[in-house]
Amino acid sequence: MIINNKLAASDLLSSIDKMWEVSGQKILSIEESCSENSQTPVFTIDGKYQPQGWTEWTQGFQFGSAILQFDATDDEQFLEIGRRNTIERMAPHVSHLGVHDHGFNNVSTYGNLRRLMLEGRISTNDRERDFYELALKVSGAVQASRWSTTADGHGYVYSFNGPHSLFCDTIRSMRSLSLGHQLGHSLMGENDDSICLLDRMIQHARSTAKYNVYYGEGRDTYDVRGRVAHESIFNCNDGRYRCPSTQQGYSPFSTWTRGLSWIIAGYPEQLEFLQTVSEELLEPLGGRDEVEDMMLNAARASCDFFIQNTPTDGVPYWDTGAPELSQLGDYLNRSSEPFNDHEPVDSSAAAIAAQGLLRLGRFLRGRDDDAAARYWQAGLTTAQSLLTEPYLSTDDNHQGLLLHTIYHQPRGWDHVPAGSKIPHSESCMWGDYHLRELGLYIQRVANESSPYYSFFGPNDR
Repeated sequence: MIINNKLAASDLLSSIDKMWEVSGQKILSIEESCSENSQTPVFTIDGKYQPQGWTEWTQGFQFGSAILQFDATDDEQFLEIGRRNTIERMAPHVSHLGVHDHGFNNVSTYGNLRRLMLEGRISTNDRERDFYELALKVSGAVQASRWSTTADGHGYVYSFNGPHSLFCDTIRSMRSLSLGHQLGHSLMGENDDSICLLDRMIQHARSTAKYNVYYGEGRDTYDVRGRVAHESIFNCNDGRYRCPSTQQGYSPFSTWTRGLSWIIAGYPEQLEFLQTVSEELLEPLGGRDEVEDMMLNAARASCDFFIQNTPTDGVPYWDTGAPELSQLGDYLNRSSEPFNDHEPVDSSAAAIAAQGLLRLGRFLRGRDDDAAARYWQAGLTTAQSLLTEPYLSTDDNHQGLLLHTIYHQPRGWDHVPAGSKIPHSESCMWGDYHLRELGLYIQRVANESSPYYSFFGPNDR
């Protein structure tokens, strides 16, 4: 990509205002069309949100979007939508034993509402806050209970595929473990064994960094620094690593760009969180220097790979090894082309990655100022592309906010419009949510009097 080094956060505020203007109408349209008894909306077909049975991992984005809309605009109707639906409909996600998605569903809803209360954005009600915090405690412990041990003595929260499967996505669900730890909670095991949620978060981050992220160290023929494998497979009998795999990418040896983006977003958030954790707690878990170095190596490698393997505007194609990319010629040296005849772009990957680039850039200030500026400006460059057409949806009849997203290209789930050879012009819940989150993040940074936006909120308790 070509990084715009002159762009400032404040330069994007007018585009962000426009995004919130069209966003509100779309949230209201979804709320009206998706009844309480309907399945969770996942992606659009011809501009209308539809379910897609796999797991119900997008409902938190649905209701969390309304909470973010309130956060950005102070429009109380969106707070009411987000709060009511969280209280009435999110409880099954809190105790869901079968998924790796707690950080998506529960942090986006209970977590955002708690954060707003701690920031003083909504009125303080001790019982209501206790309710949100109890949900987050249980969610963190339930997520941590999906545990597989590796042969090197560490472990990971396994994906919905089963105990053999470590997904790169799950690094962002580690927010649920971090919040549970922040709230003083632990997972209780057999014989009242108290299992530290912070320990499990760090172990999972370490396993993901070791097995899902590549560093150009000759691990295999396709070991390119910053490449990410969607899934790592382990032998459940002895915990040994077996091979890379993928569910939604083209190949275990190429990089599914949304998986890459989860890595880019997940590690900088945890680096921010670790600044609230004492040296005393980190020392038995490897010590601050080792833990932060591990996370920084994964974050920097994946961010560098994104910058090197993304078109000039910061919007990637769905997989870096997609078979027909070769038909597009020198596609990395021009803007992304969502209407091409060969391979789809995935703007949702860009929305997720942009926030991670910004957070890593901010974290590195004072540590490596040149790298900090590079990542920060890359995040702003990507955001600028997403906040304008053809990516921002301004059509009142389209329920999606961020266009040209991809869910599952190998399975063919994404809608291909008549006359087209590839999917395009549709939206997904995680893409819309993360564009809103990206806009809120930049809006708060530009307004220096606003609290810094983090999943764990102000650390005053």
